[in-house]
Amino acid sequence: MAVDLERFRNIGICAHIDAGKTTVTERVLFYTGQNYKMGEVHEGTATMDFLAEEQERGITIQSAATTCPWNYKGDDYTVNLIDTPGHVDFTIEVERSMRVLDGAVAVFDGKEGVEAQSETVWRQADRYHVPRLCFINKMDKIGADFEFSYNSIINRLGANPIAVQFPIGSGNELEGLIDLIEMRAFYFDSSELGALVEERDVPDSMQEVAQQWRQRLLEQVSELDDDFAEAYLEDESAITHAQIRAALRKGTLEHRCYPTFCGAALRNIGIQRLLNGVIEYLPNPTEVADIEGINPRTNEPVKRSHSVDDSFSALVFKVVSDTHGDLTYARIYSGTLKKGSRILNAANNRKENISRIFEMHAKDRQPLDEAIAGQIVALIGLKNSVTGDTLCSTDDPITLERMVFPEPVISMSIEPVTNDDKQKLSEALVTIKREDPSFRTKFNDDTGETIIEGMGELHLEIVKNKLIRDMKIGVNVGRPRVSYRETITGNANDVRGKFVKQSGGRGQFGDVVINVGPCTAEEAEAEEIKMVDGVAFVDSIKQGVIPRDYIPSVETGVRAAAASGVLGGFPLQNLKVELIFGSYHDVDSSPIAFEQAGALALREAATRAGLALLEPIMKCTITTPDEFFGAISGDLAGRRGQILESELRGNLRVITAEVPLAELFGYTTVLRGLSQGRAGNAMEPSEYRVMPDRLKDEVLAKA
Repeated sequence: MAVDLERFRNIGICAHIDAGKTTVTERVLFYTGQNYKMGEVHEGTATMDFLAEEQERGITIQSAATTCPWNYKGDDYTVNLIDTPGHVDFTIEVERSMRVLDGAVAVFDGKEGVEAQSETVWRQADRYHVPRLCFINKMDKIGADFEFSYNSIINRLGANPIAVQFPIGSGNELEGLIDLIEMRAFYFDSSELGALVEERDVPDSMQEVAQQWRQRLLEQVSELDDDFAEAYLEDESAITHAQIRAALRKGTLEHRCYPTFCGAALRNIGIQRLLNGVIEYLPNPTEVADIEGINPRTNEPVKRSHSVDDSFSALVFKVVSDTHGDLTYARIYSGTLKKGSRILNAANNRKENISRIFEMHAKDRQPLDEAIAGQIVALIGLKNSVTGDTLCSTDDPITLERMVFPEPVISMSIEPVTNDDKQKLSEALVTIKREDPSFRTKFNDDTGETIIEGMGELHLEIVKNKLIRDMKIGVNVGRPRVSYRETITGNANDVRGKFVKQSGGRGQFGDVVINVGPCTAEEAEAEEIKMVDGVAFVDSIKQGVIPRDYIPSVETGVRAAAASGVLGGFPLQNLKVELIFGSYHDVDSSPIAFEQAGALALREAATRAGLALLEPIMKCTITTPDEFFGAISGDLAGRRGQILESELRGNLRVITAEVPLAELFGYTTVLRGLSQGRAGNAMEPSEYRVMPDRLKDEVLAKA
C-alpha cells in the first residue's frame, strides 16, 4: 500500500509528576476526535490511566500508547502518542518509551518550572537523541509565571528554549495566548470545551511585551541558520512565517533548540496549537537517522533506513500479559510486517509467529492486516520475546542496541499464604518480571524467603496490590529493605582457587589464579572491557595452562560468587577480575570443577582486597514554605543528609539534598508533620556510596 511516512509522528509526553501530562493527552484525544468525551485524572476517568491503581491514585503507572489523526493545513497526519509516568519509581516506562520515539513534548508546571523528575526525563531524552518541544502547562494556576518557568529550562537544564507563544494573562485571568511568529492572539471558548478557537489582533496592552519576546525569538532563530540570519539582518520586515518555522524546525531536529509553547490543559487552552507545533517541528520517521545494529551471523555493523522498501526490523519495548496471550508492543523501524507472517527474534535466534496485529488506543485495540515502518503496534503470537529484543526478517537479520535497565534499590520479602497460592505466586512473579524489567525476584536459600526488588516503596506497593487484587493471590509481605551492594577497597594479586575432590572413581580438579581490583563502568569502557552486573572479567591465560573450554566456566563461577556476595550476601560490584594462571588434570578436570575453583578464588581475593558495603543514595528535592526550612534542614542532617542546593522561589524554599535511602522510609509522613502538611518532596536514585563502618556492622548483624 502507498504510505506517506512524512505524515507520521511518533511522540511521547513526559514530565515531572503532576505537571499535567495525562491531562494534556486527554485533550489531544478529544481534539483529534479519538474521544468524544474528555477524561479527567482527578475524576479517575482518564482514558490513558486505565489501570484501577492509576485511577485511584490519580497518577500514571505504566506508559499507554494510542494513535490519533490530526488535520494540519488541510493535510491528514497520524500521531502515535505515548503518555509516560512522572513518578521516579516507574522511570523504566519513560526509558523504554524514549528508546522508540522520534520526538517528545516535555510538559512543565507553569508555577514550578523545572522540577526534579523533569531533569531525569530530559536526560533520558538526551540519551536517545530525541528532539523535543516544551509546553509550559498550568498557566491558569495561581502564581504561574511564564518567564520564570522559561528561564528555569535554561538554568536548570542548560537547554535553549525558544518561546513561540506568550500567555495572555495568568492564573484566574488567563484568557488565551499570543503566537509570536504570526503576532496574532488566540482565544479558546470554554463553553465549547476549547474546541472553538477565535483569532484576534494582539491586545494593545500586550503589544510591547509581545514585541520584546518576538524580537528575542528572531534573534535566537538567526543563531540557528546562516541563511535566516542574513535575511534577518538585510530586512527584518521581509521575513516570512514560513522562513521562521523552517529555521526552527532545522534547529529542533539538530537538537540545538526547543520550541516552547504555553497553555492550560485543564481549561482547554493551547492544545490545538501545540498539536500544530508537533507537526511543524518534530521529525517524521524519515527524518530520523538510519537505525544501526549488528548482523548476528557475521557480527558486522548494518543499517536500516526508515522505509517500507527495506528489510523488516522492529524493537520490542513493552510486554503486557493479556487474557489471550502476551501483548507485545513494538516500534517498526523498517519494512512491512503482515499478519500471519513468521519472523526472527535476533536476540535469542528463535522464530516467532505474528498471529495478530493491533493499533492501540490505551486499552482498546483496532486490528490491522499489516503494519509498516514508522508505526507503533501491539502484536499477539510471540512466545519468546521480551523488552529490548529485536524482531527482524529471517533472511536478513539485525540486532539493535538493547536498553539499559536501572538496578533496584529496595527489596522486601514475600510469601504465599497457602500451598495453592505458592504455585500461583511463582507464575505471577514471572509474568510481572516479563512486563517490568526494573522488577527483580530472587530466592534466599538460607531463609527460604522469596525476595522482590524494585525502584522504590511505591513500586513494590503497586506490585503487592497487583498480586492481591488483580491476580487474587494470598501473600504476606515483609517490611521494605534497602538493597545494599558490596565492593572491594583494594587490590589482591596471585590469589589461587583450587577445587579438588576425590571420592573413588573419577574425581574433580580445577585450579585457577586471579588478580582482582576496583573498576568502575567508565574505567571498564575506557579499557574496552565488557562489564556485566558490575563485574569485568579478563582472560589473560597464555600457553594453554587452562584449556579454552574451561575458561567460560571460570567466568561463570566468578560471576555466581560475585552475585551472592562475600560480606553479607549482597551482590559484589565495581571490580575487575583477571584470570592469569592455573592448571588442569587430563582426567579429573571438568567445567563444574573450574566453576567451583573460580568461585573459591573470587571469595578469597575479595576478602584479601578488603570489603566495604555500598548503600543507595537518593537525590531528594523538597519544596516547602520558607518558614519551615530550619526544621526540615535539621531533620535532614539527622538522616545523614547533605544539602546540595537551597533556592528561594518567592516564599517557597526548594531544597536539593542527598540522603541515604535507609533513612527515608516513611519520610513523606514526617515531612508533612514538620511543615503542617504544606511541604512536598520528590526523590530519585543518585548513586551507591560506601557506608560508614559502624553502620555497616549493624546492617551485617541483621543480614
